[in-house]
Amino acid sequence: MIRLQTEDLDIGALLNQFCLGRTDIGGVVSFTGLARHEDGQVTGLELEAYPGFTEIWIEELVLTAGQRFSLLDALIVHRTGLIAPSQAIVFVACAARHRRQAFEGADFLMDHLKSQAPFWKKQHGPGGTHWIEPRSIDYQDLDRWKVSPGGANK
Repeated sequence: MIRLQTEDLDIGALLNQFCLGRTDIGGVVSFTGLARHEDGQVTGLELEAYPGFTEIWIEELVLTAGQRFSLLDALIVHRTGLIAPSQAIVFVACAARHRRQAFEGADFLMDHLKSQAPFWKKQHGPGGTHWIEPRSIDYQDLDRWKVSPGGANK
């Protein structure tokens, strides 16, 4: 399931609901991304999404991760709007028969969400606002998932 929302995320409730009654899974991995204050230089992070398009893009990403890592289920809840430091930006959970699949699925999803998802991010701080882009390390993380000719990972 994919959900974009402006409201705060209740991480405990999301994780509990995701796991509730599941007898088919052997492992669940979750990740919560938080807004940092960067030593007082950030007073807020503003995220914009293109309604409809962003959800479809993320749904396709989840399908790819599901096939690649044999995920039995995945959940992504992503905030939009103005997010204060220490508030959750994103929650990702992956369920699989085995833990390694769940870990890799969550890692894959987060690397793609961080670097490629159609979100526009603006940082607010004492010096004003400015748009932010993924960092070079974010693209390096993303490169781990590329497949070379013949189907082997790089």
